Amino acid sequence: MTNHLIKLKDISDERGSLITIENLKEIPFEVRRVYYLYNLTADKARGFHAHKKLKQLFICVHGSCKVLLDDGISKKEYHLTNPNQAVLCDSLVWREMFDFSNDCVFLVLADQFFDEEDYIRDYAQFLEFQKGEIS
Repeated sequence: MTNHLIKLKDISDERGSLITIENLKEIPFEVRRVYYLYNLTADKARGFHAHKKLKQLFICVHGSCKVLLDDGISKKEYHLTNPNQAVLCDSLVWREMFDFSNDCVFLVLADQFFDEEDYIRDYAQFLEFQKGEIS
């Protein structure tokens, strides 16, 4: 799995819109955990960590926000403005979410249950981990 933007299939008619996400179809993993962020403000960024094993899918289901992904070599910024956009985030990728609209609802689908030991919360340690200097 690599980090990239996915366009989710949007089925719309006069009744409204529907987007489905199925394990191992639209996303390359089975979902073990779902959570969402809301009551966010543009001046307060989130994230600032990486995961050793966890893979995630980010969706801004309402409003807009930006996501910065950094694999230790290159950085890529995504501007999520539509609920049919999703960003795949692989393990060992530093992530930052920011520039939230006042009405933003940010949904995360994860392939693992919560495990504090999986987090890397220091950027310098993240870079050392990427280089194989620590485990």
